[in-house]
Amino acid sequence: MSDRNSLEVSLRGHDLIQEPLLNKGSAFSAAEREIFGLEGMLPYQSLSIEQQADRIYQRLGKSPDPFEKYIALSSLQDRNECLYFFILQKYLEELMPIVYTPTVGQATRKFSHVFQRGRGIWISPDMKGRVEDSLVRAANGRDIRLIVATDNESILGIGDQGAGGMAISIGKLSLYTAGAGINPASVLPVSLDVGTDNETLLSDPLYLGWPQRRLRGREYDELIDEFVTAVTKVFPGAIVQWEDFRKDNALRILNRYRDKLPSFNDDIQGTGAVALAGILSAGHFTGRSITDERVIILGAGAAGLGIARQIRSAMESAGMSPELRQTAVAVLDSRGLVVDDGSVTDEYKRELAWCSESALAHGLDKGHRSLEDVVAAVKPTVLIGSSGQPGVFTGEILSQIAANVRQPLIFPLSNPTANSEATPEDIVKYTEGRALIATGSPFPDVTFGDKLVRVGQGNNVFIFPGIGLALMLAGIPRVTDKMLSASAGALANSISEDERRSGMLYPPISRLREVSLDVAQAVIQAAADEGLCDTDTANTAPELLESGCWEPEYPEYVAVS
Repeated sequence: MSDRNSLEVSLRGHDLIQEPLLNKGSAFSAAEREIFGLEGMLPYQSLSIEQQADRIYQRLGKSPDPFEKYIALSSLQDRNECLYFFILQKYLEELMPIVYTPTVGQATRKFSHVFQRGRGIWISPDMKGRVEDSLVRAANGRDIRLIVATDNESILGIGDQGAGGMAISIGKLSLYTAGAGINPASVLPVSLDVGTDNETLLSDPLYLGWPQRRLRGREYDELIDEFVTAVTKVFPGAIVQWEDFRKDNALRILNRYRDKLPSFNDDIQGTGAVALAGILSAGHFTGRSITDERVIILGAGAAGLGIARQIRSAMESAGMSPELRQTAVAVLDSRGLVVDDGSVTDEYKRELAWCSESALAHGLDKGHRSLEDVVAAVKPTVLIGSSGQPGVFTGEILSQIAANVRQPLIFPLSNPTANSEATPEDIVKYTEGRALIATGSPFPDVTFGDKLVRVGQGNNVFIFPGIGLALMLAGIPRVTDKMLSASAGALANSISEDERRSGMLYPPISRLREVSLDVAQAVIQAAADEGLCDTDTANTAPELLESGCWEPEYPEYVAVS
């Protein structure tokens, strides 16, 4: 039998120390070395996991280059997952920008050039008809409960990165484990490697992915369908998080499969929830309710859609009429305000669009729908960026917003840092220190006169680990809008009084585990309210979540044949 303090292990010798989920490195005890045939394969001295972590952390501190730290941590994960997660949890606030955004963007670009070890599974078009068998081999007997799958086309504001998108799936799953205690043995990163239209990759002789133009249309849909069918058969009940799909594919896949297996799209739903949480949290400072806000969202892609949906859903729950909700949120694409005047060709944009009458009533005719025009007409209280256009929130726009609102909310959420619509320094400067700020990537706080302006990080990591943990432990079959709203409310309410007094819109990353448990509990309760899990499960959620969290501790190994 295995429990938290012991684990049955059948591997021996080299097979054991080469399995990263089981390898303890220099922490194997003398007794374990004898029992498992490891004598002489490791130096004599046995260290604790704390001593190992100190040694690794000291070595990381000697490298000033974030990308070199990323490579070192990836190498550690490939050798010893328990130690990797011990270090990641202990120094999460410091290391999250290394293992995920912004450094993971560089790792994605250079994936083929720094490749060290296969992790997870790449599913390419030549595997059609064999995806199920491939998943079985990738699991290697493990009980897979959570999958992050990407087709690599819309990576972190840097676009199509081909097979290198696997770095995103790996990084995301690392945060599930560090943030919500999901056992790394139960997760599987997946790259749906359907080719690439990135000319740099196609011309690179070292590129490791499927070296063809991207699969489109019926063949693409058939491969995705085979993947989903295989997952439901090989890993029944497993959760799939869709990651970094192009907006049209993202929406179609989300809608097609949301009732076939527990799944969600973090770029749409997670981004929407974390943005809503920031607005709700800001209400403690501004005194405004969600129905008082006038919101402009620059960027009508998957993230913009998710943000608009969540804000309008919260407005609806607060009793706001459909007519007022529609114009309380203005969404702009590359051509300006999205208006359903016959020019909208993307079906999903009709959901975001204003009607022609509303646009004209605000003085926004076809020639006057730019961001500057919409800011002047709408006088927003909230400005959100999901466009990936660096610096598009100009000083003039920021000053104009601040002239109409005492405490505007300015959220440039695009990743990585170089794609942020404005820097916190500029926001503070042009709003005279009055704006409440949240960014997608980490930025330092800003000083304005004798005042310290806190810069919140509106990172999806505050949402998706808790959602995944809730779905997994409570057996919730699908993700609903009410669950997403509940996750946003839980995040907003998780900020302590001391944190609020300091001006924080989001909790510090160092409290991620605590926040994730709050989010998970709220999601389970919302699921119970909708009849999607047992009431008893919701009533015992705190105990369920606490007992279901994996910790990076070395158990004592018990030999079995």
